[in-house]
Amino acid sequence: MQNVNAAGLGIGDDHPPRIMGVLNVSEESPYDPSVYDDPGEAAEYVDTELIAEGADIVDVGLESANKRFEVLSAEQELDRLDTAVEAIESVSGDAVFSIETRYAEVADAALARGFDMVNDICGFADPRMPDVCRDHDAAVVKMASPPDLERPGAIERVDDIYDALKREGLTDKTIVDPAFGGWSEAKTLEDDRETFRRLREFRGLGQPILVSINRKNFLRDLAGRSTEEALPVSLAATSMAVERGAHVVRTHDVAETLDAAKIGDVFARDRLRDADLGVEELDVTSAGEAARHLDRLGADADLADETETRVFELSRLSDAERQTLAAAAMDAGVTVAPGTAGVLLAGTPAALARLRSLVADESGGEAPSDRLVDALDAVSDPER
Repeated sequence: MQNVNAAGLGIGDDHPPRIMGVLNVSEESPYDPSVYDDPGEAAEYVDTELIAEGADIVDVGLESANKRFEVLSAEQELDRLDTAVEAIESVSGDAVFSIETRYAEVADAALARGFDMVNDICGFADPRMPDVCRDHDAAVVKMASPPDLERPGAIERVDDIYDALKREGLTDKTIVDPAFGGWSEAKTLEDDRETFRRLREFRGLGQPILVSINRKNFLRDLAGRSTEEALPVSLAATSMAVERGAHVVRTHDVAETLDAAKIGDVFARDRLRDADLGVEELDVTSAGEAARHLDRLGADADLADETETRVFELSRLSDAERQTLAAAAMDAGVTVAPGTAGVLLAGTPAALARLRSLVADESGGEAPSDRLVDALDAVSDPER
Protein backbone atom coordinates (compact mmCIF):
# COMPACT_ATOMS: atom_id res chain seq x y z
CA MET A 1 0.00 0.00 0.00
CA GLN A 2 1.39 3.36 -1.08
CA ASN A 3 1.58 5.99 1.65
CA VAL A 4 0.92 9.59 0.61
CA ASN A 5 2.58 12.70 2.00
CA ALA A 6 0.15 15.62 1.88
CA ALA A 7 2.14 18.74 2.79
CA GLY A 8 3.86 16.82 5.59
CA LEU A 9 0.79 14.86 6.69
CA GLY A 10 1.24 11.11 6.25
CA ILE A 11 -1.76 9.24 4.88
CA GLY A 12 -1.86 5.45 4.54
CA ASP A 13 -1.36 2.20 6.40
CA ASP A 14 1.66 3.52 8.28
CA HIS A 15 -0.33 6.41 9.77
CA PRO A 16 -3.44 6.88 11.94
CA PRO A 17 -6.77 7.54 10.21
CA ARG A 18 -7.10 11.16 9.14
CA ILE A 19 -10.20 13.32 9.54
CA MET A 20 -11.21 15.75 6.80
CA GLY A 21 -13.49 18.55 7.97
CA VAL A 22 -15.54 20.64 5.56
CA LEU A 23 -15.76 24.38 4.88
CA ASN A 24 -17.99 25.71 2.10
CA VAL A 25 -17.81 29.17 0.59
CA SER A 26 -20.69 28.24 -1.71
CA GLU A 27 -23.97 29.89 -0.80
CA GLU A 28 -25.96 27.06 -2.38
CA SER A 29 -24.40 24.29 -0.25
CA PRO A 30 -27.16 22.47 1.69
CA TYR A 31 -25.33 22.01 5.01
CA ASP A 32 -25.71 25.46 6.57
CA PRO A 33 -23.30 25.10 9.54
CA SER A 34 -20.35 24.75 7.15
CA VAL A 35 -21.24 27.61 4.77
CA TYR A 36 -19.52 31.02 5.07
CA ASP A 37 -19.06 33.94 2.72
CA ASP A 38 -17.10 36.07 5.20
CA PRO A 39 -13.41 35.04 5.38
CA GLY A 40 -13.03 35.99 9.03
CA GLU A 41 -16.07 34.01 10.13
CA ALA A 42 -14.96 31.10 7.97
CA ALA A 43 -11.51 31.11 9.61
CA GLU A 44 -13.06 31.16 13.09
CA TYR A 45 -15.25 28.19 12.16
CA VAL A 46 -12.22 26.27 10.90
CA ASP A 47 -10.23 27.02 14.05
CA THR A 48 -12.95 26.29 16.60
CA GLU A 49 -15.19 23.69 14.95
CA LEU A 50 -12.78 21.76 12.76
CA ILE A 51 -9.11 21.97 13.79
CA ALA A 52 -9.79 22.26 17.52
CA GLU A 53 -11.97 19.14 17.33
CA GLY A 54 -9.32 17.09 15.55
CA ALA A 55 -9.50 17.73 11.80
CA ASP A 56 -6.21 16.99 10.04
CA ILE A 57 -7.47 18.26 6.68
CA VAL A 58 -9.91 21.04 5.82
CA ASP A 59 -11.69 20.58 2.50
CA VAL A 60 -12.88 23.89 1.06
CA GLY A 61 -15.71 23.81 -1.46
CA LEU A 62 -16.25 26.63 -3.93
CA GLU A 63 -19.57 25.25 -5.17
CA SER A 64 -22.07 22.61 -4.19
CA ALA A 65 -21.59 19.37 -6.10
CA ASN A 66 -25.23 18.45 -5.43
CA LYS A 67 -26.81 17.34 -8.71
CA ARG A 68 -29.80 19.62 -8.07
CA PHE A 69 -27.71 22.72 -8.73
CA GLU A 70 -26.22 24.17 -11.88
CA VAL A 71 -22.55 23.39 -12.44
CA LEU A 72 -20.34 26.45 -12.09
CA SER A 73 -17.74 27.18 -14.74
CA ALA A 74 -14.04 27.36 -13.90
CA GLU A 75 -14.29 31.15 -14.13
CA GLN A 76 -17.15 31.22 -11.62
CA GLU A 77 -15.20 29.04 -9.22
CA LEU A 78 -12.16 31.29 -9.59
CA ASP A 79 -14.34 34.27 -8.65
CA ARG A 80 -14.93 32.59 -5.28
CA LEU A 81 -11.32 31.58 -4.73
CA ASP A 82 -10.34 34.94 -3.15
CA THR A 83 -12.73 34.29 -0.26
CA ALA A 84 -11.34 30.78 0.24
CA VAL A 85 -7.72 31.96 0.15
CA GLU A 86 -8.37 34.83 2.55
CA ALA A 87 -10.11 32.41 4.91
CA ILE A 88 -7.27 29.88 5.06
CA GLU A 89 -4.72 32.68 5.45
CA SER A 90 -6.65 33.83 8.54
CA VAL A 91 -6.72 30.40 10.20
CA SER A 92 -4.42 30.20 13.22
CA GLY A 93 -4.53 26.42 13.68
CA ASP A 94 -2.46 23.84 11.82
CA ALA A 95 -4.14 21.78 9.10
CA VAL A 96 -3.71 20.66 5.51
CA PHE A 97 -5.98 22.65 3.21
CA SER A 98 -7.70 20.90 0.32
CA ILE A 99 -9.52 22.63 -2.54
CA GLU A 100 -12.57 20.79 -3.84
CA THR A 101 -12.90 21.32 -7.58
CA ARG A 102 -13.32 19.55 -10.88
CA TYR A 103 -11.15 21.94 -12.89
CA ALA A 104 -7.38 21.73 -13.32
CA GLU A 105 -7.28 25.51 -13.85
CA VAL A 106 -8.87 26.12 -10.45
CA ALA A 107 -6.65 23.53 -8.78
CA ASP A 108 -3.55 25.17 -10.25
CA ALA A 109 -4.57 28.61 -9.00
CA ALA A 110 -5.50 27.32 -5.53
CA LEU A 111 -2.27 25.37 -5.10
CA ALA A 112 -0.28 28.43 -6.20
CA ARG A 113 -2.07 30.54 -3.58
CA GLY A 114 -1.58 28.42 -0.50
CA PHE A 115 -3.72 25.29 -0.75
CA ASP A 116 -1.93 22.01 -0.08
CA MET A 117 -3.96 19.38 -1.91
CA VAL A 118 -6.88 18.85 -4.28
CA ASN A 119 -10.18 17.00 -3.93
CA ASP A 120 -11.16 16.25 -7.54
CA ILE A 121 -14.85 15.36 -7.47
CA CYS A 122 -14.83 14.42 -11.17
CA GLY A 123 -11.97 11.96 -10.95
CA PHE A 124 -9.60 13.43 -13.57
CA ALA A 125 -12.39 14.14 -16.07
CA ASP A 126 -10.23 17.21 -16.72
CA PRO A 127 -7.21 15.29 -18.09
CA ARG A 128 -4.85 18.10 -17.06
CA MET A 129 -5.54 17.52 -13.36
CA PRO A 130 -2.89 14.81 -12.75
CA ASP A 131 -0.16 16.95 -14.30
CA VAL A 132 -1.18 20.03 -12.30
CA CYS A 133 -0.97 18.04 -9.08
CA ARG A 134 2.37 16.53 -10.06
CA ASP A 135 3.75 19.97 -10.94
CA HIS A 136 2.84 21.21 -7.45
CA ASP A 137 3.89 17.93 -5.78
CA ALA A 138 0.38 17.91 -4.29
CA ALA A 139 -1.75 15.08 -3.00
CA VAL A 140 -5.05 14.64 -4.85
CA VAL A 141 -8.27 12.84 -3.97
CA LYS A 142 -9.72 11.16 -7.05
CA MET A 143 -13.45 10.53 -6.70
CA ALA A 144 -14.92 7.83 -8.92
CA SER A 145 -16.78 9.58 -11.73
CA PRO A 146 -17.54 9.29 -15.44
CA PRO A 147 -15.24 11.21 -17.82
CA ASP A 148 -17.70 14.11 -17.73
CA LEU A 149 -17.15 17.38 -15.86
CA GLU A 150 -20.88 17.78 -15.25
CA ARG A 151 -21.55 14.35 -13.69
CA PRO A 152 -19.46 13.88 -10.55
CA GLY A 153 -19.88 10.49 -8.91
CA ALA A 154 -22.53 9.30 -11.37
CA ILE A 155 -21.53 5.62 -11.34
CA GLU A 156 -23.58 2.86 -9.76
CA ARG A 157 -21.93 -0.57 -9.73
CA VAL A 158 -18.83 -1.47 -7.71
CA ASP A 159 -16.91 -2.84 -10.69
CA ASP A 160 -17.60 0.34 -12.67
CA ILE A 161 -16.55 2.49 -9.70
CA TYR A 162 -13.27 0.56 -9.53
CA ASP A 163 -12.68 0.97 -13.27
CA ALA A 164 -13.43 4.70 -13.08
CA LEU A 165 -10.78 5.14 -10.40
CA LYS A 166 -8.24 3.41 -12.66
CA ARG A 167 -9.16 5.54 -15.68
CA GLU A 168 -6.58 8.24 -16.51
CA GLY A 169 -4.20 6.55 -14.07
CA LEU A 170 -3.12 7.51 -10.57
CA THR A 171 -0.39 9.88 -9.43
CA ASP A 172 2.04 8.79 -6.71
CA LYS A 173 0.04 11.02 -4.35
CA THR A 174 -3.49 9.95 -5.28
CA ILE A 175 -6.08 9.09 -2.64
CA VAL A 176 -9.09 7.21 -4.05
CA ASP A 177 -12.72 7.95 -3.16
CA PRO A 178 -15.45 5.42 -4.11
CA ALA A 179 -18.07 8.21 -4.21
CA PHE A 180 -20.71 7.18 -1.70
CA GLY A 181 -24.00 9.03 -2.05
CA GLY A 182 -26.80 9.78 -4.49
CA TRP A 183 -24.77 11.30 -7.27
CA SER A 184 -27.18 10.06 -9.93
CA GLU A 185 -30.85 9.11 -10.10
CA ALA A 186 -29.90 5.57 -11.16
CA LYS A 187 -27.78 4.88 -8.09
CA THR A 188 -29.67 2.99 -5.39
CA LEU A 189 -29.11 2.71 -1.66
CA GLU A 190 -28.23 -0.94 -2.21
CA ASP A 191 -25.52 0.14 -4.69
CA ASP A 192 -23.91 2.16 -1.90
CA ARG A 193 -24.30 -0.65 0.58
CA GLU A 194 -22.68 -3.10 -1.83
CA THR A 195 -19.78 -0.67 -2.32
CA PHE A 196 -19.37 -0.46 1.45
CA ARG A 197 -19.45 -4.26 1.82
CA ARG A 198 -16.71 -4.52 -0.80
CA LEU A 199 -14.66 -1.57 0.45
CA ARG A 200 -11.50 -3.68 0.90
CA GLU A 201 -11.43 -4.29 -2.85
CA PHE A 202 -10.39 -0.67 -3.39
CA ARG A 203 -7.17 -1.44 -1.50
CA GLY A 204 -6.29 -3.34 -4.66
CA LEU A 205 -5.51 0.01 -6.29
CA GLY A 206 -2.56 0.31 -3.91
CA GLN A 207 -3.45 3.88 -2.82
CA PRO A 208 -4.98 5.31 0.38
CA ILE A 209 -8.78 5.41 0.50
CA LEU A 210 -11.06 8.30 1.46
CA VAL A 211 -14.69 7.73 2.42
CA SER A 212 -17.41 10.34 2.67
CA ILE A 213 -20.23 8.55 4.49
CA ASN A 214 -21.34 11.14 7.04
CA ARG A 215 -25.15 10.93 7.48
CA LYS A 216 -25.55 9.41 3.99
CA ASN A 217 -28.89 7.99 2.87
CA PHE A 218 -27.68 4.41 2.52
CA LEU A 219 -26.98 4.40 6.27
CA ARG A 220 -29.95 6.50 7.41
CA ASP A 221 -32.36 4.24 5.56
CA LEU A 222 -31.20 1.19 7.52
CA ALA A 223 -32.04 2.80 10.84
CA GLY A 224 -35.00 4.88 9.68
CA ARG A 225 -33.33 8.12 10.78
CA SER A 226 -33.49 11.67 9.50
CA THR A 227 -30.31 13.57 8.67
CA GLU A 228 -30.40 15.25 12.07
CA GLU A 229 -30.74 11.89 13.85
CA ALA A 230 -28.16 10.02 11.77
CA LEU A 231 -24.92 10.68 13.65
CA PRO A 232 -24.90 7.30 15.47
CA VAL A 233 -25.21 5.30 12.25
CA SER A 234 -22.49 7.44 10.67
CA LEU A 235 -20.14 6.72 13.56
CA ALA A 236 -20.82 2.99 13.42
CA ALA A 237 -20.04 2.99 9.71
CA THR A 238 -16.91 5.08 10.28
CA SER A 239 -15.42 2.46 12.61
CA MET A 240 -16.26 -0.27 10.12
CA ALA A 241 -14.81 1.69 7.19
CA VAL A 242 -11.51 2.27 8.99
CA GLU A 243 -11.36 -1.38 10.04
CA ARG A 244 -11.88 -2.30 6.37
CA GLY A 245 -9.06 -0.10 5.18
CA ALA A 246 -10.20 3.54 4.86
CA HIS A 247 -7.49 6.09 5.65
CA VAL A 248 -9.35 9.43 5.45
CA VAL A 249 -12.91 10.13 6.62
CA ARG A 250 -14.62 13.26 5.32
CA THR A 251 -17.18 14.60 7.79
CA HIS A 252 -19.08 17.55 9.23
CA ASP A 253 -18.97 15.95 12.72
CA VAL A 254 -15.25 16.07 13.42
CA ALA A 255 -14.83 15.23 17.12
CA GLU A 256 -17.27 12.33 17.10
CA THR A 257 -15.93 10.92 13.83
CA LEU A 258 -12.37 11.05 15.14
CA ASP A 259 -13.39 8.93 18.14
CA ALA A 260 -15.12 6.39 15.91
CA ALA A 261 -12.13 6.23 13.57
CA LYS A 262 -9.81 5.54 16.51
CA ILE A 263 -11.95 2.55 17.50
CA GLY A 264 -11.86 1.14 13.98
CA ASP A 265 -8.11 1.63 13.80
CA VAL A 266 -7.36 -0.07 17.12
CA PHE A 267 -9.42 -3.15 16.27
CA ALA A 268 -8.28 -3.51 12.67
CA ARG A 269 -6.25 -6.61 11.80
CA ASP A 270 -2.57 -6.56 12.67
CA ARG A 271 -0.66 -7.31 9.46
CA LEU A 272 3.04 -7.75 8.72
CA ARG A 273 4.51 -4.80 6.86
CA ASP A 274 8.29 -4.53 6.44
CA ALA A 275 9.36 -1.96 3.85
CA ASP A 276 13.05 -2.90 4.15
CA LEU A 277 12.30 -6.52 3.28
CA GLY A 278 9.61 -5.59 0.78
CA VAL A 279 7.06 -7.75 2.56
CA GLU A 280 3.43 -6.78 3.17
CA GLU A 281 0.62 -8.99 4.40
CA LEU A 282 -2.42 -7.94 2.38
CA ASP A 283 -5.79 -7.24 3.95
CA VAL A 284 -7.70 -9.87 1.97
CA THR A 285 -10.86 -11.61 3.21
CA SER A 286 -12.41 -12.74 -0.09
CA ALA A 287 -11.42 -14.01 -3.51
CA GLY A 288 -12.78 -10.79 -5.03
CA GLU A 289 -10.40 -8.72 -2.93
CA ALA A 290 -7.51 -10.99 -3.86
CA ALA A 291 -8.37 -10.63 -7.56
CA ARG A 292 -7.90 -6.85 -7.33
CA HIS A 293 -4.38 -7.26 -5.94
CA LEU A 294 -3.52 -9.92 -8.51
CA ASP A 295 -4.61 -7.54 -11.27
CA ARG A 296 -2.51 -4.70 -9.82
CA LEU A 297 0.54 -6.96 -9.66
CA GLY A 298 0.04 -8.16 -13.22
CA ALA A 299 -0.60 -11.70 -11.96
CA ASP A 300 -3.26 -14.19 -13.07
CA ALA A 301 -6.54 -13.05 -11.52
CA ASP A 302 -7.92 -16.57 -12.06
CA LEU A 303 -5.78 -17.64 -9.11
CA ALA A 304 -7.93 -15.59 -6.72
CA ASP A 305 -9.86 -18.70 -5.65
CA GLU A 306 -6.58 -20.18 -4.40
CA THR A 307 -5.79 -17.25 -2.10
CA GLU A 308 -8.64 -17.06 0.41
CA THR A 309 -9.18 -19.61 3.17
CA ARG A 310 -12.67 -20.50 4.35
CA VAL A 311 -13.39 -22.43 7.54
CA PHE A 312 -16.53 -24.49 8.14
CA GLU A 313 -17.89 -26.76 10.85
CA LEU A 314 -19.72 -29.93 9.75
CA SER A 315 -21.68 -31.33 12.66
CA ARG A 316 -23.99 -34.02 11.25
CA LEU A 317 -21.65 -36.47 9.52
CA SER A 318 -21.67 -40.19 10.10
CA ASP A 319 -18.46 -42.11 10.73
CA ALA A 320 -18.51 -43.34 7.13
CA GLU A 321 -18.94 -39.79 5.81
CA ARG A 322 -16.07 -38.61 7.98
CA GLN A 323 -13.83 -41.32 6.55
CA THR A 324 -14.80 -40.38 2.97
CA LEU A 325 -14.10 -36.74 3.69
CA ALA A 326 -10.69 -37.41 5.27
CA ALA A 327 -9.64 -39.69 2.40
CA ALA A 328 -10.37 -37.05 -0.26
CA ALA A 329 -9.11 -34.02 1.67
CA MET A 330 -5.39 -34.59 1.15
CA ASP A 331 -5.70 -34.83 -2.64
CA ALA A 332 -7.89 -31.73 -2.69
CA GLY A 333 -5.54 -29.67 -0.52
CA VAL A 334 -8.11 -29.20 2.24
CA THR A 335 -7.54 -29.41 5.99
CA VAL A 336 -9.89 -31.72 7.87
CA ALA A 337 -9.77 -31.71 11.69
CA PRO A 338 -12.17 -34.26 13.21
CA GLY A 339 -13.40 -33.77 16.75
CA THR A 340 -15.89 -35.39 19.06
CA ALA A 341 -18.58 -32.76 18.38
CA GLY A 342 -17.95 -32.23 14.66
CA VAL A 343 -15.44 -31.75 11.88
CA LEU A 344 -13.58 -28.54 11.06
CA LEU A 345 -13.01 -28.03 7.34
CA ALA A 346 -10.60 -25.38 6.01
CA GLY A 347 -9.41 -24.57 2.51
CA THR A 348 -9.48 -22.15 -0.39
CA PRO A 349 -12.63 -21.93 -2.54
CA ALA A 350 -10.81 -23.77 -5.33
CA ALA A 351 -9.65 -26.54 -2.98
CA LEU A 352 -13.13 -26.94 -1.51
CA ALA A 353 -14.55 -27.26 -5.02
CA ARG A 354 -11.97 -29.98 -5.77
CA LEU A 355 -12.95 -31.75 -2.57
CA ARG A 356 -16.60 -31.70 -3.54
CA SER A 357 -15.77 -33.23 -6.94
CA LEU A 358 -13.58 -35.95 -5.45
CA VAL A 359 -16.20 -36.93 -2.88
CA ALA A 360 -19.00 -36.90 -5.47
CA ASP A 361 -16.95 -39.07 -7.84
CA GLU A 362 -16.17 -41.50 -5.04
CA SER A 363 -19.73 -41.78 -3.81
CA GLY A 364 -21.26 -42.19 -7.22
CA GLY A 365 -24.43 -40.66 -5.81
CA GLU A 366 -24.96 -43.58 -3.46
CA ALA A 367 -25.63 -43.51 0.29
CA PRO A 368 -24.07 -42.88 2.77
CA SER A 369 -22.41 -39.89 1.03
CA ASP A 370 -25.41 -38.09 -0.45
CA ARG A 371 -25.67 -35.88 2.65
CA LEU A 372 -21.93 -35.22 2.52
CA VAL A 373 -22.11 -34.18 -1.13
CA ASP A 374 -24.99 -31.84 -0.28
CA ALA A 375 -22.94 -30.35 2.57
CA LEU A 376 -19.97 -29.84 0.24
CA ASP A 377 -22.27 -28.26 -2.35
CA ALA A 378 -23.13 -25.66 0.30
CA VAL A 379 -19.50 -25.23 1.31
CA SER A 380 -18.45 -24.73 -2.32
CA ASP A 381 -21.18 -22.11 -2.83
CA PRO A 382 -21.67 -20.45 0.58
CA GLU A 383 -23.72 -17.60 -0.93
CA ARG A 384 -26.44 -19.83 -2.35
